[in-house]
Amino acid sequence: MSNENEEKMTTKRNFSNEISPEVKEKMKKNLVYVGIFSVIMLFAGFTSGYYVSMGDSFWLKYPMPTFFWLSTASIALSSLAFVLAIRSAKKNQQGQIKMWMAATLIFGAGFIYCQFKGYGELVRNGFHAVNNLVVTDGRYGDYFEVKYNDKFIDVDGNKFVYEGKEMGAKDFKSFQAFMAQFKTVKQNKALRLTKPDGRFELYFNQQPLIIKKGLLFANDSTQLQFTDEIRLSQLAVNILDGRGDFFARGEYGKDFTIYYKKQLLDYKDRKLWYKGKSIKPHLQVKAMESADSASQYLYLITFIHLLHVLVALIYLLKVSTASFRGDFNSENHLSLRLSALFWHFLGVLWCALLLFFIFIH
Repeated sequence: MSNENEEKMTTKRNFSNEISPEVKEKMKKNLVYVGIFSVIMLFAGFTSGYYVSMGDSFWLKYPMPTFFWLSTASIALSSLAFVLAIRSAKKNQQGQIKMWMAATLIFGAGFIYCQFKGYGELVRNGFHAVNNLVVTDGRYGDYFEVKYNDKFIDVDGNKFVYEGKEMGAKDFKSFQAFMAQFKTVKQNKALRLTKPDGRFELYFNQQPLIIKKGLLFANDSTQLQFTDEIRLSQLAVNILDGRGDFFARGEYGKDFTIYYKKQLLDYKDRKLWYKGKSIKPHLQVKAMESADSASQYLYLITFIHLLHVLVALIYLLKVSTASFRGDFNSENHLSLRLSALFWHFLGVLWCALLLFFIFIH
């Protein structure tokens, strides 16, 4: 049995020795090409799903984060450094190989860093993967309103308006401080007015709330119900986050827009409009119930690409370690070239995805 195993191993070694370097290189390249093709098909499916989903639903559009552009520059510089590393290997310039491979890793890590910073930028601008397009729970004016110095505060998009203009920073901070006391609701404990402020007065269903020993009453005898306390709490959260009618931050039409069936919608009087007419009531309801699918796809597609880059970068760390050992020279640089091929592909893929989001998203 031992002799049979030895014969098999000898046969394998002989077969391996019989394969020419050109054939080995072609075989390894084909494996890389198969991997590239698989990744292309994966993202083709995601982008197709994105495009199809956009065609018959409410869709949020907004500019790409600044850090996504910086990440593009990082991966481009990383690819350039990789090209220079291979050129140095062909010339047996060991010091140059090490320097350019280190630069490849640093710029590759920079891509990942910028991607996460870009996600942070999206979150700060109110573009989340789990939110709706339009605020429904705790929407200002549906159940609760607030008077400030005997005049109602209104909402226009994400602006809280007082006396016909957006509230000043100082007044709005006072408003947030007043509402903060209603943020937390407990089922076994009634919501209370713990920090009264004579400038503010809460209205419930267009009637002023009555305060008795800090407790909230809808009228002289009826204390505010638990479900209404939850609504007030949700309103408080929205105000503390500076959120009016939209989860997206900023000004409608400038910082973000909503499309329906690829048609741009306008916004005024707290409603969505198309070509000068308010869209039908059932579509208004549909808009309020619609999830932010655009951001869901954006996070999904970019994060899966980021995972591919992360895995490739881990492999590049191995290749870079070999370069620091002096394993690559003019006669041995196939691993460098094959690694570079997939790395360049990921860079090109990112540019293609970014262009897709710019012109479609």
